[in-house]
Amino acid sequence: MTELSLRRHRPFIAFWLARVFTASGFQMLTVAIGWHLYQLTGSVLDLGLVGLFEFLPRLLFMLHAGHVADRFERRRIAAACQGLQALVALALLLGSSTDSISRELIFVLAFLLGLARTFEMPATQALLPNVVPLALFPRAVAASAAAMQAATIIAPALGGLLYAFGAQWVYGPGVLLYVLASSLMLGLHAEGQVLRKEPANLETLLAGIRFIRSKPDVLGSISLDLFAVLLGGATALLPVFAKDILLTGPWGLGLLRSAPAVGALLMSLWLARFPIERRTGPIMFTSVAVFGVATIGFGLSTSFWLSMAILVLLGAADMISMVIRGALVQLDTPDAMRGRVSAVNGLFIGASNQLGEFESGLTAHWFGTVPSVLIGGIGTLLITGGWIRLFPTLARRDRLHQPTQQQ
Repeated sequence: MTELSLRRHRPFIAFWLARVFTASGFQMLTVAIGWHLYQLTGSVLDLGLVGLFEFLPRLLFMLHAGHVADRFERRRIAAACQGLQALVALALLLGSSTDSISRELIFVLAFLLGLARTFEMPATQALLPNVVPLALFPRAVAASAAAMQAATIIAPALGGLLYAFGAQWVYGPGVLLYVLASSLMLGLHAEGQVLRKEPANLETLLAGIRFIRSKPDVLGSISLDLFAVLLGGATALLPVFAKDILLTGPWGLGLLRSAPAVGALLMSLWLARFPIERRTGPIMFTSVAVFGVATIGFGLSTSFWLSMAILVLLGAADMISMVIRGALVQLDTPDAMRGRVSAVNGLFIGASNQLGEFESGLTAHWFGTVPSVLIGGIGTLLITGGWIRLFPTLARRDRLHQPTQQQ
């Protein structure tokens, strides 16, 4: 890479590294919090409640977060949010060191973690088009996803191994990772953001929702993710599978959490080299259907290594859908609206992940762990078929980038 090329790509490299550190910190905290809480209470419902507390800030503040991302400098917003997550990790470090962590404290810190991520997500999603040219954006989405997945492979496994020495050995590195991410964001050079000066009111806060409703392909892609992953997500139950079904320990939990990221990383690297340019709609729906089938397979498996292999496939399928959806939403949205549209998209993603964890914990509490996962996988397949009928233009969409829609 020449000096000129390096200078040109330096902002994206800084952005890429910040995403690595943030993803690593979050994944390590997630493993430690899940195992810590399950050791503390032994309740699968509590594992689901952690996801609910992380999701509540998105439900309460996501529209405000989108307005903030369009009105203020996005890199500073992201840096501040990463600083808050560093404080959450610090509180967990101090609490574990003094043996003063309770179930209620974990819920409060999960809420604060969710609050920081609520404002961070639309800022970082809307920031990427200001860092790379739009012509390279699909590749940049895949490369950025690869960064997060690479971290997601290493961090959970490392978190599970470190937890054997004590929870503080996970929370401490988490603090450092978030501080590094915040520092990189503060030093990032981004261009082209259109800052909006109008005050927050109902009209401006709802502008992102109105825009999405006017774009069937955007609405269909993000709502597909919401309902499919809401039903199909089983990551909240991994501590139960690791301990009670697959008969392993925290190291096994770390490997299980890393397995989807292995598949996602391999697929994101492939998509960065060979981006999807044709038949984007059919490919996205097929990938979601594979996600549902893999979820059912994981629920039926009683072999640790088979479960690992299925989770790798699940992660690869999810990555295809995520890259298509992420690029489609940003490319079909003008810059002045990207923060608010990303906020609504973030609400859908949060619902499918954190609220999905609550749904998994609740159904596991009612029906049992394995039936909960099977019900979720079947539900994902039903949603996929239903969305093909509800959004036929998305199901038939050929090209990802449609220049006539660019603003």
